[in-house]
Amino acid sequence: MQIYLDYSATTPPRAEVISLMQRVMSQQWGNPSSIHEWGQRAAMILERSRIQVAHLINAPPESMIFTSGGTEADNLAIMGVARQYTQPQHLIISAVEHSAIAEPVRMLEQWGWQVTRLPVDSRGRLHPLDLQAAIQPNTVLVSIIYGQSEVGTLQPIEILGQIARAHGVLFHTDAVQVAGRLPLDMQQLPVDLLSLSSHKLYGPQGVGALYVRDTVRLTPLLAGGGQEFQLRSGTQAVPTLAGFGLACQLAAQEMASETPRLIGLRDRLFDLLADVPYLLPTGDRLNRLPHHVSFSVVPPKPIDPATLTGKTLVRQLNLAGIGISAGSACSSGKLSPSPVLLAMGYDEKTALGGIRFTLGRDTTEADIDWTAMVLKQVLERLIPNQLLALSV
Repeated sequence: MQIYLDYSATTPPRAEVISLMQRVMSQQWGNPSSIHEWGQRAAMILERSRIQVAHLINAPPESMIFTSGGTEADNLAIMGVARQYTQPQHLIISAVEHSAIAEPVRMLEQWGWQVTRLPVDSRGRLHPLDLQAAIQPNTVLVSIIYGQSEVGTLQPIEILGQIARAHGVLFHTDAVQVAGRLPLDMQQLPVDLLSLSSHKLYGPQGVGALYVRDTVRLTPLLAGGGQEFQLRSGTQAVPTLAGFGLACQLAAQEMASETPRLIGLRDRLFDLLADVPYLLPTGDRLNRLPHHVSFSVVPPKPIDPATLTGKTLVRQLNLAGIGISAGSACSSGKLSPSPVLLAMGYDEKTALGGIRFTLGRDTTEADIDWTAMVLKQVLERLIPNQLLALSV
């Protein structure tokens, strides 16, 4: 029995997407910048995809800048704003950003930029008043992740965006985990820049987009032929963009039924594991991604937490044919506590034990029930065995 529960890492491309990409690669492979018939056929595919992606978030097609993925979209948002200034300015992020935001911001900090990292509470949620207090006269950008990929918490993006707008500060959000699962309306959200990724919503890997409001000016990261409205040079990957567009169209069509189904499965797994010893739920249960379940394993005191971590459970469940992910990072073979859990106030022992189950189109109730049973058995086997070894 094979059960994949790591949809926040990547989703399997839909059969319809694969079929379309194969057709485009074999029949519409022209360079969309060429003015002859072959190029124009490719250009039509490209612009259809732009319309489909824009429709998912209710945005004008010309506001969508295609990129190689969510990481490039995040970098273009951060660096595209920052590179307009000859002198370092001030920007604001949260303490629980994805590395695609945290790393370019760290680079700017090394170059003299002032950075404020807003704290979050034990659920991973930040308080709007903290943003209000952090804005300075030289603040040029606020970037707050919409749905946190490790603990599932949703931030109050609408309120945060309103605060930034009231101060005349640009607002960016990484909505990679949210798009296709919750409605996004760029005609209503006070957001200037928003990042998307194809492979998080059943499209191909290696393609994404940055929404750029028409009043926003960015400096491009790449110099070249001036594709993507002069903001992202390089010949567009037409087949993968075609797949991205179709994936967005299908997500928009199915969201009204699929999101409630995922919420039901998510809550079922939380409930099935609610009374399991040594499992601590993480994140915000109410303000949460619809497909996301997360815990931290906290072994009893005699056990060294480094011997029973989130990665331990990932390996054990993998042996049982279940794919999940761990919240802790491994660098040079050494386990490190999760920065996200540390930012939420957990101690290092707890921050080593993060695990994440993320659900998708193919997830069933039977999958949820089986996974809960297997995880219980794994914990019952690992923890008593270690306690026995310590007592001998």
